[in-house]
Amino acid sequence: MELISKAMIEGLFKPRDAGSHKGNHGHVMLLAGSKGKMGACIIAAKACQRAGAGLLTVHVDAEERMIVQIAIPEAMVSSPGDAAAPERFSAAGVGPGLGTTKETTEALFVLVDRWKKPMVLDADALNILSTSPHYLNNLVPGAILTPHPIEFDRLFGKHENEEARRLKALQVSRQYPLVIVLKSAQTLVAFNGEGYLNTNGNAGLAKGGSGDALLGIIAAFLGQGYPPLDAARLGVYLHGKAADIALEAQSMESMLITDVIDCLGKAFISIQGNEQG
Repeated sequence: MELISKAMIEGLFKPRDAGSHKGNHGHVMLLAGSKGKMGACIIAAKACQRAGAGLLTVHVDAEERMIVQIAIPEAMVSSPGDAAAPERFSAAGVGPGLGTTKETTEALFVLVDRWKKPMVLDADALNILSTSPHYLNNLVPGAILTPHPIEFDRLFGKHENEEARRLKALQVSRQYPLVIVLKSAQTLVAFNGEGYLNTNGNAGLAKGGSGDALLGIIAAFLGQGYPPLDAARLGVYLHGKAADIALEAQSMESMLITDVIDCLGKAFISIQGNEQG
């Protein structure tokens, strides 16, 4: 197992061309949010934009559109029934606050069957998949799953401890052409039987919303054309680094995930040769 180091991340990161425009940096579709859970959607969307997505369209129920338009004026919004044009998207992030209703479940399975571009799935998307795990075979190769321990156990069976989950994640990544991001105090990224362990970050991330932000960050990297494994490693490292930077102004008790998102800029600067350590 290899540690995710600053040197590794600096080698993966591609600085933005000064002459580029928004069309050069991907168009992400975010499928998230439901009544009472729009906060998860907003967090994921803000993190996606802070992580460099050129364009973002948030797909929510029509009655929730106004929340998105007010909270994230930079994003576009679509709803069921709108004219669909999936070819305009370069990647998808699916799951935060999505809910597990019958309608949502059916829509997710249709998406899994039809979506052929990079995607990352978290939260309720994983909970829905756990009810029909054979759909793992239908996911586009390179799809990224970002479960926390309980979600992981729902998908792949009960495990006694973190070490058992890590071994299972490595096994799953050999069995399926997927990237598994097993979230924990030290998050594991598994792909093709190889493991990469992220050791930065802090317990300020042990709050609701942290996983939603991570999904948004990873989705942004997928949208910008990074290979799935690289998008996952970049995402977990910068997520943790931003949390460490947030400690300069907050304690682990007081830190909010919005504080972490606000520190993503400094996290990016730290991997561009302008900071030591």
